[in-house]
Amino acid sequence: MRITRRQALALTASTVAAPASVLAQANWPSKPLRIVVPYPPGGSSDIIARAVSNLLAEQLKQSVIVENKPGANGNLGADYVAKSAPDGYTMLLCDVGALAISPSVYPKLPLDPSKELRGATMLAYSPHLLVVHPSVPANNLKELVALSKQKDLNFAVSGTGGAPHLAGVALAQAVGARWQYVPYKGGSQAITDTVGGQTQVMMNGMLATYPHVQGGKLKLLAVSKKTRMPLIGDVPTIAEQGVPGFESGSWQGVLVPKGTPDAIVNRLNRELVFAIRNPDVRARLAGQGAEVVTMSPAEQDQFFAQERKRWAQVVAAGNVRAE
Repeated sequence: MRITRRQALALTASTVAAPASVLAQANWPSKPLRIVVPYPPGGSSDIIARAVSNLLAEQLKQSVIVENKPGANGNLGADYVAKSAPDGYTMLLCDVGALAISPSVYPKLPLDPSKELRGATMLAYSPHLLVVHPSVPANNLKELVALSKQKDLNFAVSGTGGAPHLAGVALAQAVGARWQYVPYKGGSQAITDTVGGQTQVMMNGMLATYPHVQGGKLKLLAVSKKTRMPLIGDVPTIAEQGVPGFESGSWQGVLVPKGTPDAIVNRLNRELVFAIRNPDVRARLAGQGAEVVTMSPAEQDQFFAQERKRWAQVVAAGNVRAE
């Protein structure tokens, strides 16, 4: 068979490119890395990103920069990472549950997370806390539901269709509560307005919310976990207050562009797991109500698929849509 000059050049290019790709993986990382947090500073994802970034930098002998890219309930930052080079230098650290919800809520989502992103590892879980402004005359879920039927209550959420929003929708469906959802660009802004009294009710990740409970700026009514938490053992769960099996929360994890090589993803998994399991980091997170939860890349992808299916049902039942 006769080979043309063009075919010969193409064959030569492919044989050169393959070793170069392998060499790049072997030398990874050879430049600074970025952890993109698709929310404003101060939320659960941002707290965890900054907790692991310095340790990750020490382990990899490279700078690790935390970059906040908020917008569209995390979807702008997620799209930015999905469209980045799949070389392991740009990571997305976000609420994986919220990311799984987006395809069901946004009709014009700029990306398909399941096709354009892949998991590296889960890092932490913190249950949602149901809190109210201290001026709200309710001390448990039953009283809050009754109050919601008597007067207008604004329910602060970190973006339309985010995990806290869907948790609020699911809770309202279960107990017959009535409230108006007020969306914010991130959990920290939702907390600020609830602390200030502009909104009266919210559900949000414990990691970012509990310090405000400790400071007396928010009143805690329930925790959305199957069992009580030792840190707040006197606070009943939502399940105990009449909604059996109710559980929701913030699942912080790291994802990378879909085409990132297995070797780099597996290395990231090992390094991130080692960093999040650092005793100081684990203790600091535990003191704020977050537990370290790690997964293999395959386990995280499976979790993502399960969450996407689970919340699609809540979205459909609540007719939740965002433009």
